Amino acid sequence: GEDAMAPEPEDDIMAEKNPRPLDEDDIALLKTYGLGPYSTSIKTAEKEIKELAKRINDLCGIKESDTGLAPPSQWDLVSDKQMMQEEQPLQVARCTKIINPNTDDAKYMINVKQIAKFVVGLGDKVSPTDIEEGMRVGVDRNKYQIQIPLPPKIDPSVTMMTVEEKPDVTYNDVGGCKEQIEKMREVVELPMLHPEKFVKLGIDPPKGVLCYGPPGTGKTLLARAVANRTDACFIRVIGSELVQKYVGEGARMVRELFQMARSKKACIIFFDEVDAIGGARFDDGAGGDNEVQRTMLEIVNQLDGFDARGNIKVLMATNRYLPFLSCAFSCGPIWHDAHLTFWTSYL
Repeated sequence: GEDAMAPEPEDDIMAEKNPRPLDEDDIALLKTYGLGPYSTSIKTAEKEIKELAKRINDLCGIKESDTGLAPPSQWDLVSDKQMMQEEQPLQVARCTKIINPNTDDAKYMINVKQIAKFVVGLGDKVSPTDIEEGMRVGVDRNKYQIQIPLPPKIDPSVTMMTVEEKPDVTYNDVGGCKEQIEKMREVVELPMLHPEKFVKLGIDPPKGVLCYGPPGTGKTLLARAVANRTDACFIRVIGSELVQKYVGEGARMVRELFQMARSKKACIIFFDEVDAIGGARFDDGAGGDNEVQRTMLEIVNQLDGFDARGNIKVLMATNRYLPFLSCAFSCGPIWHDAHLTFWTSYL
């Protein structure tokens, strides 16, 4: 027992207190820890490959993904400036009529604002199939020939209403509205995914859904779940955005809104707090609410007017009592009541 309790020699204790510093051979040995036999040569080869790829990209002039520009080594600024000086700026006009369409002698009647109307031909870079009646075109200032077709003019405030990022709300997050979710999916998703079922039955699918009920019952939440579910373009409009200062501005925004929606393959428009522009049709004699009614009537016209609506579904949400809105939006007599706090009706 005494041998086991004997103290350690003083030399070993001093060695532990002052360890020997590592020399270069020890450091080199530690660096090789965990490395394979060919790791150094592999790293060298990878570095050479990266340098060669960079040189090849610089020589080939691969375009950058963000800007779409060639590398600066291939820029020719002098010739670009000369070309821009030679090209004359175009003037915006509207093609009002096509004379002798689908023939070699086709002529185009254009209307240049504040100048005159002209009958012109096409430029060298435009195909006859690109030009349609009523579209905006770019014409040169000398012969007024059509040089380029232009997209329709849409207010930027209307374009910004498109929902780019999908919400993170799903149907599972909407609690206690199972029956309403089924009706919503029947009206919105079924005609877009399976239109042939309505063709076989010989009926037109509903125009949309009007959700109404007290605040906090999930009307807007359900619309967000629809936006998350569908791949169609989703446009969100707040009713008060359509109430404008000048006469006719609100109706014009509605027209441009539906014009933009028709240009998409499939589109869903969601009007939130629609009672800001919807209500019973009346005349107070003073004309204060006439502008609001014009906006509401333009929505009714776009929903059920002379022009084809296209593949557009309309969702609306409001807190108002339904009969007050039903006369405004010409909703059908089919009301679907479920729970006492949330209802859904087909438009």
